[in-house]
Amino acid sequence: MTEFDAGFAWIAGRFGRVEPRRQARSFLLGLLSDVDTRSCWQLAERAGDASPHAMQRLLGEAVWDADAVRDDVRGYVIDAIGDPGGVLILDDTGDLKKGVHTVGVQRQYTGTAGRVENAQVAVYLAYAAPGGHTLIDREVYLPKAWTDDPDRCAAAGIPADVEFATKLVLARRMLTRVLDANVPAAWVTADEAYGGDRHLRRGLQAREIGYVLAVAKSHRVTARPVDGPRRADRLAADLPTRAWNRLPAGVGSKGSRYYDWAWIAITAPADETPGRHTLLIRRRISDGELAFYHCWSAHPTPLRTLVRVAGTRWSIETCFQTGKAIGLDEPQVRRWHAWHRHVTLVMLAHAILTVIAAREHRDRTTADQTVIALTLPEIRRLFAKLITNTVHPISHWLAWSHWRRRHQARARTSHYRCRDHAIHQPAST
Repeated sequence: MTEFDAGFAWIAGRFGRVEPRRQARSFLLGLLSDVDTRSCWQLAERAGDASPHAMQRLLGEAVWDADAVRDDVRGYVIDAIGDPGGVLILDDTGDLKKGVHTVGVQRQYTGTAGRVENAQVAVYLAYAAPGGHTLIDREVYLPKAWTDDPDRCAAAGIPADVEFATKLVLARRMLTRVLDANVPAAWVTADEAYGGDRHLRRGLQAREIGYVLAVAKSHRVTARPVDGPRRADRLAADLPTRAWNRLPAGVGSKGSRYYDWAWIAITAPADETPGRHTLLIRRRISDGELAFYHCWSAHPTPLRTLVRVAGTRWSIETCFQTGKAIGLDEPQVRRWHAWHRHVTLVMLAHAILTVIAAREHRDRTTADQTVIALTLPEIRRLFAKLITNTVHPISHWLAWSHWRRRHQARARTSHYRCRDHAIHQPAST
């Protein structure tokens, strides 16, 4: 509980009144509890509130700046696990939705489902260091169908000055914010959806931030000695056996993740910064499947370092997995400000778990191989059972049952009234 209070202290000053400050604390505790869903209803019931109205006001009407809290979350993370060799990781994730009114929702491709679905997509930036990894920034993606419809945007509370921005633009925007804040980081990595963006690469070169960005097999580079641009997969096919090195790309649930790796020095385009430009190639041992990375560093860098950074990209997938267990997935909010507030508080809850895990690993004095160090899911489970498992009288649960059923009765009556009205409208000719 000490670390929870320390984490919350970083944002407490953003709430000018004591009521939303207390509600925000209860909201965070609810995120770390074992409620079935992280809706305002369930969080309020767990907190002992008589109705969800206070939780809903926290996300919708209370006066506080979600972007300022986001910056505080980033500061908390860097203060706890910041490292000069830190890695910034970009990726997006989708949240499957029903209906059309939730901010950013439309039929679009999402990697969550692996196909086109009715979904909301958001771009995230994670920070990874030896102490751990967690999310430090977020942007919800608004398709053109939204930004071209002012009435729809207004209904979702989207500010009038918000314009269409691609996921690549959102990613560059987050990187600019973080690097302008002097976050200690030496590398950026991302999947091929972002690795092919030359604007992103040139911007990082200008700041002398190294990168290991995944690219498609059709990505064209000029190998040394100069022989003209060629596809990455064609270059890989011509490599001799001695060019491959078997190295681990980090540790997974089944141990070290070994792959075969090769690298090729490449010539940078005339409009890019001099330095060490490299095409990194990964070959899966089991079936020979290839993956490609466009790399740059201001100074010569060993192969093992590039491999380590490439392997770090999976950290953001872990953040999504653990973050969705505490509310990153299926936030039951529709409007612009509510989404940003909800997700920012989820990021803080995840950061608190990350810092607890980092400090537990650092302070661990025993090397008992029969027990692994505490993981984020295990810390959350203990938190839910030992800290947030509050006890309320029977009257509290009965009152909530009555409140839910009364609300559902009103909703049913309203739905039936709207349906009957539509049925009895005269048919259009």
